[in-house]
Amino acid sequence: MLDRTVETDIDLVPRTVALRSGVMSNDWAYGRHQHRKAQLLYSQRGILCCETAGTVWLVPPGCALWIPGQLAHSARGDGVLECHCLYFEPNAVKNFPETCCTLSISPLVRELILKVAQFPECYPLGGREDRLVMTLLDELSDAPVGNLSLPMPRDARLRRLAEMLIAEPSAKTSVSNWAGTLGMSERTLSRLLIQEIGMSFGQWRHQLHVILALQGMASGNSVKTVALELGYENASSFVNMFRKTLGAPPVRYLAEQRLARVSG
Repeated sequence: MLDRTVETDIDLVPRTVALRSGVMSNDWAYGRHQHRKAQLLYSQRGILCCETAGTVWLVPPGCALWIPGQLAHSARGDGVLECHCLYFEPNAVKNFPETCCTLSISPLVRELILKVAQFPECYPLGGREDRLVMTLLDELSDAPVGNLSLPMPRDARLRRLAEMLIAEPSAKTSVSNWAGTLGMSERTLSRLLIQEIGMSFGQWRHQLHVILALQGMASGNSVKTVALELGYENASSFVNMFRKTLGAPPVRYLAEQRLARVSG
């Protein structure tokens, strides 16, 4: 299990990068807290759900979430979760994003994270461990940034709906049945969603699917695999949803994003 005193002692570890790793059970949750150090949450198994100021970030296996220092956040796992949490001294991450975002993790960065996870908390300075940590920092600074997130409503019933959708994104339950589960009419559900997050139920669910799809494809999964995992009958129906949501089919969208990063 991860050490639940992380928020009070991790800032005191005298290393450029400090790390906590662990396997958490189904009921794992970590309340709202913050660190002086910046944090990278990397999920090796299970979906990590992290919330910051009314926005939820979903981190499936093979992806990571970047959290700048001093940013309050909470986290929980969906199912059995295995993750690595890296904490960075502020002066070591000057070229990193200044806001919370997802990062696409390359095979090289993944292997570096897994290797660094084996180091002792106060690894030797000036040696092999120190050099590998510096290499990890260099590679992470070039990791592709994703800035899609899922807005979270304040209403307790809508938050329950969000949690159910996140836990089972492939569910084909109709909006009418979801409303009944929450003890309200479909009209009330739709009105509350527009008031709180500015989206219809369909738009909100599509946003969730797009986030999970982009993270899945960034980890090397095919469009077909992602489509089936999200509950679509075939790749074509998924591609149509993706195009309507982001204005381009998945392969072209990803290619344009890569080109924009290179040009920038």
